[in-house]
Amino acid sequence: MTTTSFLRRRNSNHRQTHLAVIELPDEMSAFQAYRLLHYHGISPENIAIVGEGYSSPERIGLLRPTQIAVRKAMSFSLVGGSLGSVLGFVLCMASLPLTDWRNWLLVPAIGMIGGFGGAMLGGILGLFQEGTAASLYRSRLARGRYLLMIEGSEKLVRWGQEVLSQYATSRLY
Repeated sequence: MTTTSFLRRRNSNHRQTHLAVIELPDEMSAFQAYRLLHYHGISPENIAIVGEGYSSPERIGLLRPTQIAVRKAMSFSLVGGSLGSVLGFVLCMASLPLTDWRNWLLVPAIGMIGGFGGAMLGGILGLFQEGTAASLYRSRLARGRYLLMIEGSEKLVRWGQEVLSQYATSRLY
């Protein structure tokens, strides 16, 4: 059993929620682990099984790596375009005579170059940061494995991991 946990923040009510993802080899193991957690007092609202016949990766919010890269690229291009436009304006004010109208065309041109560079950087960072975890989980799901996800407070997630680690014998497999 492989356990990976990481912190995921939600903006609602300024709460922090934690998430643990446990990879299991088959449906029976996933269902037994689910029942074990439920037996030890963890609510089904905090547990999800992802895999064939259960929740889909899209339903629980596991984005495709390309979706992550596109979102990163869009946010970086917005920041890059804004910074590029400001840089172009400052450059025009500092070094070019403002009487010639053609010099004002450099401001949007530099902004577009900044936006393009930001989009490229965002796409690369999106693929190599969050995209790697998402693609790792998706490849495991494609191989017929199941993911058991525990989400909630730090105390709840640690309790769930402790319960599963105590019973991590061949009975779960």
